[in-house]
Amino acid sequence: MRKPIATLPIPEFVILLAFMVSITALATDIMLPALDVMGHDLGVDDPNSVQLIVSSLFLGFAVGQALAGPLSDSFGRKPVIYGGYIILIIGCLMSLFAASWEMMIAGRVLQGFGAAAPRIVTMALVRDGYEGRAMARIMSIVMALFILVPTIAPALGQVVIWLSGWRATFVVLIVLAIGACLWFALRQPETLPQYERRAFSARSIGAGLREIMASRVAVGHTVALGLIFGVFLSYLSTAQQIFQVAYDTGALFALYFGMAALTIGGASVVNSLLVMRMGMRHLTRLALIGLSGLALLFVIPIYLWDGTPPLALFMVWLMASFFCVGILFGNLNAIAMEPLGHIAGLGAALIGSLSNFIALPISFYIGHQFNGTVVPLVLGFGIVGILALFAVNWAGRASPTPSPQTGA
Repeated sequence: MRKPIATLPIPEFVILLAFMVSITALATDIMLPALDVMGHDLGVDDPNSVQLIVSSLFLGFAVGQALAGPLSDSFGRKPVIYGGYIILIIGCLMSLFAASWEMMIAGRVLQGFGAAAPRIVTMALVRDGYEGRAMARIMSIVMALFILVPTIAPALGQVVIWLSGWRATFVVLIVLAIGACLWFALRQPETLPQYERRAFSARSIGAGLREIMASRVAVGHTVALGLIFGVFLSYLSTAQQIFQVAYDTGALFALYFGMAALTIGGASVVNSLLVMRMGMRHLTRLALIGLSGLALLFVIPIYLWDGTPPLALFMVWLMASFFCVGILFGNLNAIAMEPLGHIAGLGAALIGSLSNFIALPISFYIGHQFNGTVVPLVLGFGIVGILALFAVNWAGRASPTPSPQTGA
């Protein structure tokens, strides 16, 4: 085993990495308050079509994930991250000056493709520089800071839009991307020596994909992860319509969105406290049962209030559901990775990419059912939760020998 390569002082390293990965979350959420205005300005007739501004970002992200990890193993961490930022900035410039809907969507796809590199390769930087508990501590702090971004991104976007219009949100992304790239270039050394780099080939990616597909554990939990991310992405795509159209919250949209996002962060903390005692598999099944049960119970107030229950009641359901989602995200990904420890970097990239490709059509379908009520979203959470539970149970028939960490 090679000796980890020391990088920056830990406080600066953690803040830099959190800054780099947070740009992805910011690119998703900062323009949410202006989706309807963006669609109107670009001549979109169907209000539900503006959801593509969110989902197209993840199309590029899905492709970028599959390439960024293997490329960084071949050419080093820094060149791949530089390339990602260049593509991200080009995509932002396309969206900033977009005169047509098609150019906007193309720019968003490029933004997602470029953002995949700093998002994925920063995890490799941590693995290169640290191991064991030190690595786990750094990853936990980075993710904790990362979770805070969705809580403030819509509010930041709302302020920027008030001051300068929706196109200025892309200027903010460009400035932040340039700042992160310069900081990274000037301060962070390369962590993958030349002699440890591996040749990039389609064969290695294909071999990794075949290995994932041959593992029932990896396939089942990747499918479940894709299902859950799909319904979550449908929420991101329709959040502006739900809060500002169905509930007429106006500028308070950012507040309600942030409250829901914080619930996911809280669930991640709770999960870290319970997982060693209860196990990932047990917590995953409980969360899926809870997610499905909450949706089924919420059908009652949906029926009583003709599809749009009071906002306070909806927020209770949403935050409880998001708590389950917060439990699921980390555990499903970790269980899917269990059989792939010997190809951890490539496995993580491919699982992330596959789950995104599964999520996109689900998000598109649920999002385009929006009819001015919360019915499509709630039913989507319920149905997807049940399907994911079936996938997890199917995968569980081939589970490895149980351990205190996995809790088969």
